[in-house]
Amino acid sequence: MVEKELTVQLETGLQARPAAKFVQEANRFSSDVFLEKDGKRVNAKSIMGVMSLAIGSNEVVKLQAEGPDEEQAMDSLVTLIESE
Repeated sequence: MVEKELTVQLETGLQARPAAKFVQEANRFSSDVFLEKDGKRVNAKSIMGVMSLAIGSNEVVKLQAEGPDEEQAMDSLVTLIESE
């Protein structure tokens, strides 16, 4: 398992369209991917789960990936979250 704590750089946070893009990207990988904020952990492949976290800009989240392509999933999703 790999995990990383990061700050969301997206101007609108991880809401609506950026959340959908994030979930779509997470679903490209066979690894299990989770997103955690304030102790609440959700499946990053679930749009409802990601939206329920209400992640705003400049908030700190933890991203976890476990599986055969965990490194690729982590790299891709970190890039998506940290892009401005």
